[in-house]
Amino acid sequence: MTSRVLLTNEAKGLIHELRGRFGPLMFHQSGGCCDGSSPMCFEKGEFRLGGSDVRLGIIDDCEFWMSKDQFEYWQHTQLTIDITKGRGSSFSIEIPTGYRFFIHSRLFTDAELLDLEPVGFIEDVSY
Repeated sequence: MTSRVLLTNEAKGLIHELRGRFGPLMFHQSGGCCDGSSPMCFEKGEFRLGGSDVRLGIIDDCEFWMSKDQFEYWQHTQLTIDITKGRGSSFSIEIPTGYRFFIHSRLFTDAELLDLEPVGFIEDVSY
């Protein structure tokens, strides 16, 4: 199956550092508030999910969520989580490290669209 969300090795390294400090983590794709449209990392369960959220996948044991409305725009793209030097202006927990997460995106091919990982919903998880 084709993954909807991928992770660079650099981003994976930062996730491991953050997990060592904070424990289990989760991501939510910002809808444009604060730091534009960037992936925000939280301690698992610290971001309140609801019926309007969709789980795109799991990256390095971290669930990756976004709102259904935003998913309507992004459903045809594969997202790759990466990092860059600098401080973002979001509430994401990596900000004090001097790095921030960001997204690379590309459109799925026709073949990939036929073989996508299914999305998940809040009913599928327990916190």
